[in-house]
Amino acid sequence: MSQPVQPPNQPQQPFGGQPVDGNPYAGQPGQPTAPTGNPYGQQAPGTPTGNPYGQQPPAPTGNPFAGQQPGQGAPFAGGAPFTPAPPARNNILLGVGVALGAAIVAGILYGVIAGSIEREVGYAAVGVGFLVGFAASKVGGSNPAVIAASAVFSVGAVYIGQLIGISMILADVAQIPFSEVVGDHFDTVTDAWSQEADFMTYLFLGFGAIAAVGGAKKAG
Repeated sequence: MSQPVQPPNQPQQPFGGQPVDGNPYAGQPGQPTAPTGNPYGQQAPGTPTGNPYGQQPPAPTGNPFAGQQPGQGAPFAGGAPFTPAPPARNNILLGVGVALGAAIVAGILYGVIAGSIEREVGYAAVGVGFLVGFAASKVGGSNPAVIAASAVFSVGAVYIGQLIGISMILADVAQIPFSEVVGDHFDTVTDAWSQEADFMTYLFLGFGAIAAVGGAKKAG
């Protein structure tokens, strides 16, 4: 009995592979995979992906310093604004003038206080000197000439205050105006100061000078 003849060039299945879904070549090694619809699915990194600008650097934004690190390229970036230094206080003549004016005002106040209570107050003398020294140094700086002038003017302020206090007491005792005592009998006032001056009188003068130096250092 004769055998049927096999058709020529029938595809073979090596190594015992079986057809898959009617495809005699599916699953066979060495065979190319079917297309998936993405022509770039198997391309190596770096190949074009359809975006011609994918690998290009960002476009300029109009800012020449865009993208730079802080402190690079921008000469003014991150810097604090310049603050001018305060002007130095070193006007000697103005400081001496302020010391003189403050001494006159403080001396009159000291004399009014002393004449009103008919006695001298050490704290008031210290306040006179401190006020003179502080005001002078605040304007003229810590110049030694300003400090020395403040000490001298403070002694004069305390002395003027003592004379004003004596004048007020004499005017009250003699029942005459204060202006008449100062204008017509000022020599009597100075004689009374010389006779009444004691250790405490000169000590108050010293308090004024010392306080002036302290006030000047405090302001400077």
